[in-house]
Amino acid sequence: MLRKALIFILATAPLSVSAAAIDFRLGSKMAEVNYLSQDATFGYGGADTGLGIFWNERDDLMATGTILVSGGSDGDVRGLHFGVGGKVYAGTLSFPIENQNGAALAIGGQVRYVFPGKMPFAIMLEGFGAPDVTSASDFKGLLEIRLALELEVTPSARAYIGYRTLEVELRNGFGNTNGNGHELDDKGHIGVRFAF
Repeated sequence: MLRKALIFILATAPLSVSAAAIDFRLGSKMAEVNYLSQDATFGYGGADTGLGIFWNERDDLMATGTILVSGGSDGDVRGLHFGVGGKVYAGTLSFPIENQNGAALAIGGQVRYVFPGKMPFAIMLEGFGAPDVTSASDFKGLLEIRLALELEVTPSARAYIGYRTLEVELRNGFGNTNGNGHELDDKGHIGVRFAF
């Protein structure tokens, strides 16, 4: 299941990329790497796309593919940027008796405000959610919410600190003691993004 989802994500990745970046994110119990690109051929303003891999200390493994159409404010709030899009998740969640495999198609969005200055910094909030109808196999639903404070160190390098909650709802009674939810991440993290 995970291999088929990875093939689908890679096959639908944009071929004409005008800018790209690598994003490394580390927490006390997880790590994540994302390849990000901007496709200028998508719509009027283009789209931000991403391919990522997430893993944690419990050996949960999740591959992701994201497309986010972004825009900015031309009015009084020039530093405000927003985007809407979708995210595909496919992974294997580790349990002592039987691993749970599945996929989910989530919709969501992002709001980011850039404070101007010699070293600009920004605050960003994003969220994605998938209900039962767009979840497959052992996954019954998914919710991801992330908040980050970013600092532009150079025009091509950005550092950030943030917090994210990522939880998958499972079928068949698997999950934590609070029900069928399996928490992949619920802690702070630090990260760096390099553009090239």
